[in-house]
Amino acid sequence: MAAMAALQSSFTSLSLSSNSFMGQRLSPVTLCPVPGKSAEKRCLIVMKLKRWERKECKPNSLPVLHKMHVKIGDTVKVISGREKGKIGEITKIFKHNSTIIVKDTNLKTKHMKSREEGEPGQIIKIEGPIHSSNVMLYSKEQEVASRVGHKVLENGTRVRYLIKTGEIIDNAENWKKLKEAKKKNEEAVAAS
Repeated sequence: MAAMAALQSSFTSLSLSSNSFMGQRLSPVTLCPVPGKSAEKRCLIVMKLKRWERKECKPNSLPVLHKMHVKIGDTVKVISGREKGKIGEITKIFKHNSTIIVKDTNLKTKHMKSREEGEPGQIIKIEGPIHSSNVMLYSKEQEVASRVGHKVLENGTRVRYLIKTGEIIDNAENWKKLKEAKKKNEEAVAAS
């Protein structure tokens, strides 16, 4: 009985008010900045992509997009990895992790389930992504891989060119071909 009375008295001595927790006072939240830390330097938010990989993000939680030396439609040569030496055209770019898809290189096997009843499943080959640092721009005419440079022409347009050969990559003809190919792809998708 005495133990029960002691227990009750100890519970009543604990004050559980709004600013305490189990008898311990909680420190009030300070709204003023901590001296020594600069308010101008912000920490970047880190977005979780995969369990083992962390990606830098902007304050609005969008991933930081990296500038790459290649664009869609460029002819490139793979300079490292299992596909070293292969030449192909870039079909897709992923800016958030600086990877690209090159036509007919880095082929992966994908097992597709049947979508409708009675239709058989299939095994198809698709192109896997390659990091953009593993490719170099390639000149078809002189058959040489080269680094990319930037220069401004007389009319004020900024273009990319191959350093070894001096060949300009970004010309009006290439852009017209890309736009026409894009329209054809959209029409094919709309038709199917």
